Amino acid sequence: MTPQERAERSAAAMWATDAASQWLGMSLDSVGPGTATMSFTVQDHHLNGHHICHGGYIFTLADSAFAFACNSYNQVTVAQENSITYLSPGQSGERLTATAIESARTGRSGVYDITVTGADGRKVALFRGLSRTIKGQNFEETP
Repeated sequence: MTPQERAERSAAAMWATDAASQWLGMSLDSVGPGTATMSFTVQDHHLNGHHICHGGYIFTLADSAFAFACNSYNQVTVAQENSITYLSPGQSGERLTATAIESARTGRSGVYDITVTGADGRKVALFRGLSRTIKGQNFEETP
């Protein structure tokens, strides 16, 4: 199995039970070894009292992309720590895209940088996720 095939099978297994990302209307646009891209369109129920996308939804989009990127090796991997910096607001009707890229991976620990962009390409948020691999696989695979 190629690394790309492993990433795709891991993503399919995770997506099948990822009720949160699906309920929010996210799509998994691409996945590869250590990478993932996800997006969703900001709808009225995502807006806060300032009529911009609530930061929690932006965080969730970035966190989901992070999860698919760090689980792309078919080893169950969870978040150890996350941080986000908001740079510009997401607007109603706008498609936001989160692109996750692995910055470092050694042993059971990983570092992933996720950039959330707006429809016009501007940076909406920068997210850094630290991962920890635990016991288990996303799908059954024998060495």
